[in-house]
Amino acid sequence: GAGRSVLGTDDNHTFFAPETYILTGIPGLEESHIWISIPFCLMYVGALLGNSLLLFIILTEQSLHEPMYLFLCMLAAADLLLSTTTVPKMLATFWFRAGEISFDACLTQMFFIHVIFIAESAILLAMAFDRYIAICDPLRYTTVLTKSVIGKIGLAAITRSVCFIFPVIFLVKRLTFCRTNLVPHTYCEHMGIARLACADITINIWYGVAVPILAVGLDAVLIAVSYTLILRAVFQLPSKDARLKALRTCGSHICVIVMFYTPSFFSFLAHRFGHNIPGYILILLANLYVLIPSMLNPIIYGVKTKEILKRVIRKGNHKIRKNKGKNTK
Repeated sequence: GAGRSVLGTDDNHTFFAPETYILTGIPGLEESHIWISIPFCLMYVGALLGNSLLLFIILTEQSLHEPMYLFLCMLAAADLLLSTTTVPKMLATFWFRAGEISFDACLTQMFFIHVIFIAESAILLAMAFDRYIAICDPLRYTTVLTKSVIGKIGLAAITRSVCFIFPVIFLVKRLTFCRTNLVPHTYCEHMGIARLACADITINIWYGVAVPILAVGLDAVLIAVSYTLILRAVFQLPSKDARLKALRTCGSHICVIVMFYTPSFFSFLAHRFGHNIPGYILILLANLYVLIPSMLNPIIYGVKTKEILKRVIRKGNHKIRKNKGKNTK
């Protein structure tokens, strides 16, 4: 058939190197694809607008070039990339049944999704470190978190995730495929492709389990440790106002952390151990952990972070005054 180059047969199996895959969307919910696409599309638009606005304000406002906001910039950029890597193709599959994707494009999408996801986890860890220094060692804050240190942290986050995910490409490329090139998912993801293979995928499964536990699990543990130390320091502060202020700055970050790790860990555990969970639930979960943090992060930070909100309002008022001035002329 189209999209297959046959390599040979063996015991009733026809092995082929799939040139194209077909993403089928959410199996079992095909009838509802159009309805499902509406909230997904709205979430994506929200993620695009929110994160772009956040990036624009932080990058153009000199006074926001502080560690906390620069890390927030990295998070917004990661959210934009993660949602844009997955959602347009997902919507094309839902709306036009345009799920066809070349093998190389599928591998590229898989690579970027996993790399960005692990990098985002590292950025959240860096933000926890930032809050830890700010609250537990405020006098050294500016000397510890210089711009070059922040740049190095960003570079380390990306390098680490690329090193973790790069072997996955070869783990998938070595597999032999037979049976089908239909991927029962809305995007290409390591185990989704590996499960289509006729070969032994034990290494893929082990690596697919080891990487998230090593990278994301370790990050989550370190974040928990830093927040334990932060909260201990906060409750030792003398005044109630100081305690509240410190808790407020950490509150938004804790919300973002919970939102990022909960669906991803739940999805990860369900994939490994929830053999009775219907496939469409797992795929909906996988879509939500790509979309929900991307959409809510800018809202949580924008609303919580007074500085950013002040800039938004000031910029808006400035524009209104400018337009009024033009109109009165």
